[in-house]
Amino acid sequence: MTRETLVETLEEIALLLELKGENPFKIRAYRGGAETVRQFPGDIVQKAKEGDLKGIKGIGDALQQKLHELASTGTLGYYENLRAEFPDTLFELFRIQGLGPKKIKAVYESLGVDSISSLREACESGKIAELSGFGKKTAEKILEAIEFREKNADRFRLGDVEAPVREILDRLKSNPACLRAEAAGSYRRAKETVHDVDFLAASNEPEELIEDFVSGEGVAQIIAKGGTKASVYLENGLQCDLRVVKNEEYACALAYFTGSKEHNVAMRARALERGYTLNEYRLGLKEGSEKELPPVFEDESQLYDFLGMEFVPPELRENTGEVEAAAEGDLPRLIEVENLRGTFHNHTVASDGKNTLQEMGDAAIELGLQYLGIADHSKSSFQANGLDESRLREQIAEIRELNRGYAEAGTTFRILAGNEVDILKDGSLDFDDELLGELDYTVASVHNAMTLSEEKMTERIIRAVEHPEVTMLGHLTGRLLLERDPYAVNVPAVIEACAETGTIIELNCNPWRLDLDWRWWKMATESGVKCAINPDAHRIDHLEFLWFGVRLARKGWLTRADVVNTKSLAEIEEFLELDPIA
Repeated sequence: MTRETLVETLEEIALLLELKGENPFKIRAYRGGAETVRQFPGDIVQKAKEGDLKGIKGIGDALQQKLHELASTGTLGYYENLRAEFPDTLFELFRIQGLGPKKIKAVYESLGVDSISSLREACESGKIAELSGFGKKTAEKILEAIEFREKNADRFRLGDVEAPVREILDRLKSNPACLRAEAAGSYRRAKETVHDVDFLAASNEPEELIEDFVSGEGVAQIIAKGGTKASVYLENGLQCDLRVVKNEEYACALAYFTGSKEHNVAMRARALERGYTLNEYRLGLKEGSEKELPPVFEDESQLYDFLGMEFVPPELRENTGEVEAAAEGDLPRLIEVENLRGTFHNHTVASDGKNTLQEMGDAAIELGLQYLGIADHSKSSFQANGLDESRLREQIAEIRELNRGYAEAGTTFRILAGNEVDILKDGSLDFDDELLGELDYTVASVHNAMTLSEEKMTERIIRAVEHPEVTMLGHLTGRLLLERDPYAVNVPAVIEACAETGTIIELNCNPWRLDLDWRWWKMATESGVKCAINPDAHRIDHLEFLWFGVRLARKGWLTRADVVNTKSLAEIEEFLELDPIA
């Protein structure tokens, strides 16, 4: 039993109650309870087992009893009975973009739609379009969402695989038979989504590592098992493959299994030019070559050095110029997570966040940051409880008061008063210039009217970029990985506009976004555009998304100088033209 199981059960109960049309206050109680369990600082599972939940705000008597039953027995009768009222396939519908509980309830009750296949049939037959509140366009959008879901059904977001990858690696490395181990493939190259995860280990006792791998916690099915390699499915459906090699083969094997395929092809060509062959285990002599046998490499850097190259960081290995740059000794020194001094795009309970200003500030200090930008939603994002003019000014005053407290305590830390201002359909902003001028900085983002033509969307965003009070653009393309494609926008044109106006572009490092895409950053930085790595944090633990942001920034060839939040507090105050805290 884990905290995650408790949270997921409460959240699913809320969905089931919503499908049944239950009292909204009851639904809200379960959602609130799930959030309380998620954020509780202590061992909430143990307290639930012991029935020791009394006095925890957000968990009333009924929830206390249910959590105790679930934690102590592993099941919850109330939940099982609720779920039994619906077919299992109905829950597939919640994975379709644009279908919330109300729409699912409507199609289920009116048309008997209880699975993705029956939903597709209802859309194609025209029955969905005839329902009140739907229409032909809605049916078309649902079909597009089904197609998108099926196309990406076997892929996982980088953030979703991080925890299981770490657990498997920790288990492998703690085995006495393991000499060294690493996760390779697209995961190591920091691709935003992965199909599977490749693990590589060195050992003189491969069978022992293989057995440990296939019998580990979280393994749902063994796909294949041999003397030196194995494949399994985890409980979440992720395929994981392990290859065990000799220690002297490890360096070449890690380079090979990290990829990419295109990078490996370029590396093999470079080896051939020098009279060698390169495969997944070793560097050998090309037939007829008079060269001496190459040495055994202790690590990848020695392999690259032997081929006359700088070491290429895994994130860059996509054959986008890194081989040539490494041969010329011209690779950039990529940003490191230790370079970050603060961040800008974060939310609080004032809009749709889950923590207070004080809690967010304390969490940032705990992470060693010198400043934290608060950018709650603006009034047009009503679905996110966006702030109107009065509430925003109240928040600015609260931030000023907190900052005075930090200064009096001698703490080198500052909360920056910002806002994530909606870019309206015509490109204007959600607040007037006077209020925007009272802020320390502004993040401008698109949150609605995402179906505009590329021309109209580009004009809309560029108009916002040209506004003198806009500091940076938030999640420029609006994508949600594996959920929603980017909206149509001419990214190069927006980059050019940002270069002309000095507007920063955000690398939104929420694992669901990772936007702007790493493929655009070389163009952006070559144009002189600066990046801000922002977690779009809605809870204190979301601040740790910064780690994903640095990985994707590295993949985009970004250096410390390219990223504004590597600046110290004093430097960022000067950059934003802020007066020091009195």
